[in-house]
Amino acid sequence: MGLGIVIVEICEANLLSSLDIEKLEEEFPEIAVLRLDCLNLCGLCRARPYAMVNGKKVFAKTSEECLALIRQQIQAELAAFHGIDP
Repeated sequence: MGLGIVIVEICEANLLSSLDIEKLEEEFPEIAVLRLDCLNLCGLCRARPYAMVNGKKVFAKTSEECLALIRQQIQAELAAFHGIDP
């Protein structure tokens, strides 16, 4: 794991942690995925799969939907960093 332009944070207690989220680092070499014990969003964590992407909450009804939204947010963050329209 390197230092990323985009940081994806996952709570170990969240449903999303059952997926191999680290594969996103292979898909997007400019990101870093961090698994943390707690992100202090316990109400959201119990209710839905979620992650923080550069400090922004990304959540959905299912883990697969959430992963798709995480990819979209990563692309938007990278586009903003490189100064191009997403």
